[in-house]
Amino acid sequence: MKKLLAITAFLGGIGVILGALGAHALKHQLDSEQLKSFQTGVLYQMIHVLAILAIAGISFLNEQKKKIIINIFLLGIFLFSGSIYLIYLANIPAKSIWFVTPLGGISFMLGWFLLSYYFIKDKK
Repeated sequence: MKKLLAITAFLGGIGVILGALGAHALKHQLDSEQLKSFQTGVLYQMIHVLAILAIAGISFLNEQKKKIIINIFLLGIFLFSGSIYLIYLANIPAKSIWFVTPLGGISFMLGWFLLSYYFIKDKK
């Protein structure tokens, strides 16, 4: 669990850096729609970083359930936000990785629905 939280904290720091990059350096290189898409990647990354940190502190979820949800959210960050970053920072054409971003979104949804299921299922 400690390793997952270290990765999460690192992704939080990267999110701040990328947010600043978007707000300052990229605003002169991207049009408003592209910048909005980039900012969406940063926003989703940061929301899920905070969610992971909150999930780690939920006392009634066992470690295995926490790890499952955290790994799903981390996968979502890498697929969803990561694909957006690749499009705008590495100039990879969106049509060559179009399928990756929705997979990240599905990972986010799966993580939230699984968390909801664990909350409902828990008898404590």
